[in-house]
Amino acid sequence: MAATPTEPAGSAPRTASDAVVAHLETLILDGTYQAGDSLPSETELAAELQVSRLTVREGVRSLAARGLVEVSHGRRPVVAAPNATLLRDFFSSSVRRDAAGLLELLDVRLAIEVHAAELAARHATQAQLDSLEAALQAMADAPDEDAFTAADMRFHHGITEASGNRMIRLLVEGMAEPLEVGRRQSLRGYLQGAPDLDGLIAEHRAVFDRIAARDASGAARAMRKHLGTTRRDLLRAFSR
Repeated sequence: MAATPTEPAGSAPRTASDAVVAHLETLILDGTYQAGDSLPSETELAAELQVSRLTVREGVRSLAARGLVEVSHGRRPVVAAPNATLLRDFFSSSVRRDAAGLLELLDVRLAIEVHAAELAARHATQAQLDSLEAALQAMADAPDEDAFTAADMRFHHGITEASGNRMIRLLVEGMAEPLEVGRRQSLRGYLQGAPDLDGLIAEHRAVFDRIAARDASGAARAMRKHLGTTRRDLLRAFSR
């Protein structure tokens, strides 16, 4: 009897390729196959599911397009480590289509990074705190906008790492490219109204200080205030 997954009552019929995708997806997501594990061969899967090798190949290609497996010539498909490729493509294309998407992205950041700062205050290791402080120092020492933006990115990504939440980290990783675009825009907006970056660095320092003090609610408030400044600066940059 075929190992094809049972269809839910009342669902539309699926193609054989869809059934292959569902079967392999279940094995990957329930942990039967871990990141780095090789999947069975096309021949083995075709026999198990009672479909053709071509059908198996189509299913595997669909999983590869979603970033669940990696396919290379002459080797069995390998389960991929969790990554944010599809999210990155979505967020990047959204910002490219409409610059106002940066403001929508900021709303997403508020939902994610305020909570990440709160979690970081509870879970950050000393090594992660040291990394955040190093990013702050790099912001203060930055000789130009590019260096400042790079250090700013490291600081915020460091907070998501320190949150201890893998899904938050992947979400922020998926936003990396448009986040960099947004930071460059907001930095220019900030500099239209300030002679230097001292105030902006102080906002980042306030977030760090609350995280280092293990003050979860204070870290959340400091991050919310900082992202409020970012919104003001984006609007200022867009109004030019």
